[in-house]
Amino acid sequence: MRQATPEVRISHIGIAVSSIAEALPFYREILGMPEVELAPTDGARIRGLDAAGALVELLEAAEPDSPIAKFIGKRGPGIHHICFAVPDLEGALERCRAKGVRLIDEAPRVGAEGKRIAFLHPASTGGILIELTED
Repeated sequence: MRQATPEVRISHIGIAVSSIAEALPFYREILGMPEVELAPTDGARIRGLDAAGALVELLEAAEPDSPIAKFIGKRGPGIHHICFAVPDLEGALERCRAKGVRLIDEAPRVGAEGKRIAFLHPASTGGILIELTED
């Protein structure tokens, strides 16, 4: 089995929550994770938490028709996506296309923290929404 190159790493895990204010104390006070300020994006308020270099994003719907609102309405709170940092985002997307992986974003776009991102459809990734980013 081919292993991921050392350059690929978990960037962050996005967790959809009904209320950041209600979810935050668990991560901050019980687990002791320091907060990272993040700007809202894609109709979501985001609070970041540092997990030893990987980021945990708490995602709260800021708009009723946002992707997070739809996710919570359909599935309830929980893990929304996993983001992998790759050294070459365009190359990764091209490899996905060549292997028939369904893309949500055909080209990179700007996401949280001003980083270039692209999402892969869960139908092609074992039911998990995958985000790719270039750190």
